[in-house]
Amino acid sequence: MDKNKRMKELIEVLNRASKAYYQEDHEIMSNFEYDALYDELCALEEETGITYPGSPTQNVGYEVLSELPKEAHPSPMLSLDKTKEVAALADFLGDKKGVLSWKMDGLTVVLTYRDGKLFKAVTRGNGEIGEVITANAKTFVNVPQTISYKGELVIRGEAVIKYSDFERINAAIADIDARYKNPRNLCSGSVRQLDSSITAKRNVHFFAFNLVDVEDVDFENSIIKRFTWLESLGFEVVERKLVDATTIADAVKWFSEKISTNDFPSDGLVLLFEDVAYGRSLGRTAKFPRNAIAFKWQDEEAETTLKYIEWSPSRTGLINPVAVFEPVELEGTTVSRASVHNVSILEELNLIPGDRILVYKANMIIPQISKNVSFSERTERIAPSLPDVCPACGGETAVKDENGTRTLVCINPYCSAKKLKLFSHFVTRNAMNIDGISESTIEKFLDEGILNDLPDLYKLERFKDKIVNMEGFGIKSYENLQKAVETSRTTTAARLLNGLGIAGIGDANAKMVSKHFKGDFEAMIKAKETELTEIEGVGEILARDFVHYFENEKNVEIVKELLSLVTFETEAAGEDSDKLSGLKFVITGSLETYENRDALKEFIESKGGKVIGSVSANTSYLINNDATSGSSKNKKAKSLGIPIITEAEFNQRFV
Repeated sequence: MDKNKRMKELIEVLNRASKAYYQEDHEIMSNFEYDALYDELCALEEETGITYPGSPTQNVGYEVLSELPKEAHPSPMLSLDKTKEVAALADFLGDKKGVLSWKMDGLTVVLTYRDGKLFKAVTRGNGEIGEVITANAKTFVNVPQTISYKGELVIRGEAVIKYSDFERINAAIADIDARYKNPRNLCSGSVRQLDSSITAKRNVHFFAFNLVDVEDVDFENSIIKRFTWLESLGFEVVERKLVDATTIADAVKWFSEKISTNDFPSDGLVLLFEDVAYGRSLGRTAKFPRNAIAFKWQDEEAETTLKYIEWSPSRTGLINPVAVFEPVELEGTTVSRASVHNVSILEELNLIPGDRILVYKANMIIPQISKNVSFSERTERIAPSLPDVCPACGGETAVKDENGTRTLVCINPYCSAKKLKLFSHFVTRNAMNIDGISESTIEKFLDEGILNDLPDLYKLERFKDKIVNMEGFGIKSYENLQKAVETSRTTTAARLLNGLGIAGIGDANAKMVSKHFKGDFEAMIKAKETELTEIEGVGEILARDFVHYFENEKNVEIVKELLSLVTFETEAAGEDSDKLSGLKFVITGSLETYENRDALKEFIESKGGKVIGSVSANTSYLINNDATSGSSKNKKAKSLGIPIITEAEFNQRFV
């Protein structure tokens, strides 16, 4: 085996899986498979003494992708080394005492209190830079807004959504396949909302697991006393036990027996040295602190027979494979179904009805397939059968390959399972900006027949009585919604074009295409691929999808009806309309004079400039109000000699 080649393969696969899980909220492999590949990579790196750039054994996390303001942590938030062996925990402790507690499965958040009040909340992010979510954290159901301690206090903890709340939220979603897949994904999206009112509805809980910094309090060098003090201030702290090498096994057993009755998600345990000074004296490796270690459960496996693959259409247009097998007992419950996630995993496992498979519960909760026993006995690979039509609408299906991950999708744009995504996109800020209409509201309106095609959003008066009498609504809610709809009628051609949901036509491309055609939708409808590819940023695939969209008569009817319902703003071409032509800007951090980054981006583009996502040699300016920070964008700009300017400097030079 070429060990160097294998390490590079493992790095690519593991990073792709982590990106899908942490940034895109979907899985391309099970936890069981990820851990096995990760352990293989660790062993190879130790054996060869080589660590390649980008290895997940060295990277703490990934760049955050939301529009929330970002902030560097005072010190890196490192991952923990892990083990599945209880004996390794005893070896870790040696003759020292430790504190064993739950490893919660949610989103890590850092809270800072000043003068007895919650001052700031920041997510873990990539370990070095997190997202500022202060307004959202103030809506967490168990986070104290004020505390008796008046000095500066910094604590870390896990934001989680309890199983009972997860089930309640999912129960309110009529479409079974549109429901959230697990509490961690729901929590991640809830905590990082731009609208804190959405966070408030999700019932997010916070469990403290580390006191980072505090002034003038003597805890007698004890982790337990630090936790007890936090509880006295009103914080919920992770459940814990004081252990040593002789009692650790019994403590792990005690925790494991509680999993089935816990109302919160966990993915293992954490063991800390009780002696704070001793733990700190051990220092850290490049990735792990040496004062703590994580324990993950040995997954109980059972062998069973695959009956068939069920195909489940989702609200995003994906049609996901679900394995249905002979019922089997796992962790005290009977299971008979497990998600296979996508076509790539289905093909990798080579699942064929009648196969003998090994199944387990990830974190003792979620059924997964760890191995296809029959596949190892076959002499050749058998291609799994994929459905030709969508189970929801009967429309044609297609297999898409994005970055090496194959998925089955329904290509019918009017598939009932896809309408939610289309309407949700149409009302977003960068599209038609219909404020106050949430995804859950759209879902209810679709179920009630109030919405069918996009123009129906501008005809809600037909269903006034029905809406007013719907649960959670009333006359005031209806009036506010109508006001937002009426406001959105005055818009731009680019916003409407973006809202249509044409493949590849997002905010930036919609502006470029609209500008090229001077906002003339008739010209856009009749555009040819050759003309579209002349526009900067429009390639052959995007041009083909654009033309294909308007070849559909139903789409053209919808667009023409929308044109009759909205009015485009007159965009005066002033003498400085190309003032920023040729300049490329990167925007990072929080803003003061502009409402948000989108507002600044819109201004720059209105003057002929361009906003890009990352700093490169082609960047003209990096806009950052914290020009002296050690952020990755600042470092790269400095290394390339790119000017870093504040918002005030930008306004002085260009406004």
